[in-house]
Amino acid sequence: MKTKTIFLTIFILIFCSATGLAQLKIGYVDSDTIMKQLPDAQDTQRKLDAIIKEWQEELNKMEKDWKTKYDDYQRRKLVLSEQKRAEIEKELVNMEDQINKFRQDKFGVKGELFQKQEELMKPIQNRIFNAIQEVAKEGDYDFIFDRSGDIMFLYAKEQYDVTNLVLEKLK
Repeated sequence: MKTKTIFLTIFILIFCSATGLAQLKIGYVDSDTIMKQLPDAQDTQRKLDAIIKEWQEELNKMEKDWKTKYDDYQRRKLVLSEQKRAEIEKELVNMEDQINKFRQDKFGVKGELFQKQEELMKPIQNRIFNAIQEVAKEGDYDFIFDRSGDIMFLYAKEQYDVTNLVLEKLK
């Protein structure tokens, strides 16, 4: 994060010195605010939340089933034959593997949730990006930053916040 901020600061300083005494027009948006106020994004987030809830319930059921089987095994293991203990232990390991696979398939880095977010959010993100570009061109801005992301402002005048202009474009 600090590297990006340092790079950005150096870039702006070089750009400012290269343009001489020309004034820069800089604006920023708060993409979190835009996403919270944009109905399409809210609907999409509700869909994603419903999917997550369904998968989480399924995962919880799998974990509960494993725990029940494990507790039963712990209570009975002293009276079970060696062969029966080995069978149950193998079942428990298989159940654990299935739980881990399910978790990875659904919530992992390249899992279904990631793909679903990409599929559902990409069109909304493209709309926002296009609206930001339009606002930048119409307002003759030199730079517009997203203060919700990695680049953080320590000071920014409110007069440069173009979040509401972008929201107006999206309506």
